[in-house]
Amino acid sequence: MARVQLRNLEKIYGGAFKAVHGINLDIRDGEFMVLVGPSGCAKSTTLRMIAGLEQVTSGEIIIGDRLVNDLTPSQRSIAMVFQNYALYPHMKVRGNLAFGLRIAGVPKAERDAAVDQVAKILEIEPLLDRLPKQLSGGQAQRVALGRALIKKPGVFLFDEPLSNLDAKLRASMRVRITDLHRQLKAEGRSSTVVYVTHDQTEAMTMGDRICVMQGGRIMQVATPKELYNKPANIFVAGFIGSPEMNLIEGSLTDGSFVVGTQKLPLAPEILRHLPVLSGAAVLGVRPQHLELGQQGFTARLISAEFMGHEVNLHAELEGQRVVCVVGADEFERLGNREVVRLQPEMKSLHIFDKADGRNMLRSAAAMAA
Repeated sequence: MARVQLRNLEKIYGGAFKAVHGINLDIRDGEFMVLVGPSGCAKSTTLRMIAGLEQVTSGEIIIGDRLVNDLTPSQRSIAMVFQNYALYPHMKVRGNLAFGLRIAGVPKAERDAAVDQVAKILEIEPLLDRLPKQLSGGQAQRVALGRALIKKPGVFLFDEPLSNLDAKLRASMRVRITDLHRQLKAEGRSSTVVYVTHDQTEAMTMGDRICVMQGGRIMQVATPKELYNKPANIFVAGFIGSPEMNLIEGSLTDGSFVVGTQKLPLAPEILRHLPVLSGAAVLGVRPQHLELGQQGFTARLISAEFMGHEVNLHAELEGQRVVCVVGADEFERLGNREVVRLQPEMKSLHIFDKADGRNMLRSAAAMAA
């Protein structure tokens, strides 16, 4: 296992464009850490600096107990799985798996044993004598994973490895990769993972912890549950969760949240923990925490998305779009109604400072204290 530490890490291109802004991140031994964020947030750049494929402008990268800034990728005890699989097209699967060991001078008998072991773990034994062009996308990705696994590195690096697969196969591979991580960890083998994705579903289902990035900066590092329930700021709140959190602009006035001509009185336990009680603010409430009722905001229904046992109701609230999740039966009872009352669940509310985006109510537990 290997701990990975990023200390004040910066990357500047061309002496002018700063892609990574002095980030600090401590990835624990055996942890599955996911770097997630939109395109251009520098998550892949950060991963490539860890791998040694991008030069560090300033700061330190420590793997295990070694400063690795000046070490080549082959000296860093890492293995990387890329988005495009990067298999050698002229080699059969067996040759692709054994290639790194052969270059390292590992004896043939030992190479063959290692290939057989990895093939068994990944259930690709029937594929060993096929060429890459004879593999499906999922099979090719398992071979790429096996080529990383066979090196027994200290750290596994994944750069959007599932983005070329269809939705069903992505879901299957997510389970396979996380199961493999747990298996390696249980066996006491190297299992530290740094995994890059733009897909928040991948991040939430795979990561022990998630590092949310935007604009070359770290927005929040936390467990999936904490990110969902206690987002640090507006960006994290809007990025994590599906459907995404409703972010309703308004103001705090006289103990209420005011949107246009409508006023939502806030519970005393919320008001007690607000650092300010007046001024521009953003109310955050997840679609699952908006209830149809007799109180709350009045909104005009626009459309409905049937999702099976649930329906996503899209509505307009004082010129702002909001989404509410209701059961299919509840939706049927609405009939032809065009106007509904949406009552936010008080214990699940978030209130963000409109100026700096910070969550002024970080903890639902604090509100109940």
